[in-house]
Amino acid sequence: MNRKGKLFRLASVVTLGASSLIAVGVAESSSALAAGSPVKIGISLSLSGDFSSDGIAFQQGYQLWANDVNAKGGLLGHPVVLDIVSDASDPTQVTANYQKLISQDKVALTFGPYSSLLSLPAAQTVSRYGYALVEGAGGAPSVFAAKLHNLFDVSLPVANALQPFAKWVAGLPKAQRPKSASYVTSNDPFTQPQIPVAKKIMSKAGIKTAYSSVFPAETTDYTPIADRVAQAGAQVVVLGAVDVPTVAAFMKAFAQMHYNPKVFIASAGPDQGTQFTSAVTLKAANGMLVPSSWYGGSANPLSKAMVANFIKVHGGTASQISADVAEAYSVGQTIAAAVKATKGFNNAKIIKYLHSGVKIKTVQGNVKFNSLGENFSMTAYTFQWQGANFVQVNPATDPNSTKIVFPKPAW
Repeated sequence: MNRKGKLFRLASVVTLGASSLIAVGVAESSSALAAGSPVKIGISLSLSGDFSSDGIAFQQGYQLWANDVNAKGGLLGHPVVLDIVSDASDPTQVTANYQKLISQDKVALTFGPYSSLLSLPAAQTVSRYGYALVEGAGGAPSVFAAKLHNLFDVSLPVANALQPFAKWVAGLPKAQRPKSASYVTSNDPFTQPQIPVAKKIMSKAGIKTAYSSVFPAETTDYTPIADRVAQAGAQVVVLGAVDVPTVAAFMKAFAQMHYNPKVFIASAGPDQGTQFTSAVTLKAANGMLVPSSWYGGSANPLSKAMVANFIKVHGGTASQISADVAEAYSVGQTIAAAVKATKGFNNAKIIKYLHSGVKIKTVQGNVKFNSLGENFSMTAYTFQWQGANFVQVNPATDPNSTKIVFPKPAW
């Protein structure tokens, strides 16, 4: 190495050292709060853009949790204040938002945004300041592949989300079992990993692939793709979607083509309560399936309390509550447990605690993180719209599961 290279390397070390000191300083200063003063939590959410319906539901969940915590005296006697800024569903804006929240707004803690696409850059950004990022919608394999020590996802990892559904289809009596299936998905890191798992299980059961396609996440006109799926005429459609508008567009195109698959499941969308049924109508929603780890009718006592509070604030019924609300609320519960256990807001201590193998109870179920921040303690469920009710249908052995409506009623 020449002298110039040595000087550059030395300068880099000094710079990195300074950055580390800044990160430690910021993280430590955030843990020192005057008695009774508010604790500020920084959050970037998609209040506009592609993920806006989910971002708004997450905002409801975070705010509901904050209200419930404050009604009981706050976190360690500190009232919770949520500092929420919009990222317009843009990864670049997410990075800028968390930089500002920590360096300028001086938040003590950070909660995650919506989607795997945004959770990864968010976690990378807050990591530079020594902050923990607990999130509820960033369960894609690509997120955990980054091996970020500060990242924790309270929800079930997405890769195996469709397993219960695929096993149900594959296990149907041969005379009833669908003969063909179409698999179509966005190339989003949340949706794409789910499809091969389901396809492998169903193909092994003799269900032929009639159509398979991956479309860009930036797609805005889904009609040509949906038309090709309809023309293939498969009895099962597995759609990798991240939001309500995508599913609604496919459903509308199928109806116009007079295509009525016997089974239709989407990786996300039907779990969004009234946001989904308002977009597609209850009649069209009837029979639609979706994987998730929570629903409004959950027997979990913590969930029942949250649902009652949500209805008190927003009205409606349990079936109309988006699963995003529960995911966000679980983030708050997880951080609250860590703050209580560590007796403060020191992010380094919170990260260490969450990596200790402790089990935390939330509205979605148990949370226990592995070394990558994944939570494998939850059960993968399948849910279905049956009339005006959103019900659990898988696993079939679960006493809370209702029999699947099969075939799906016509549009």
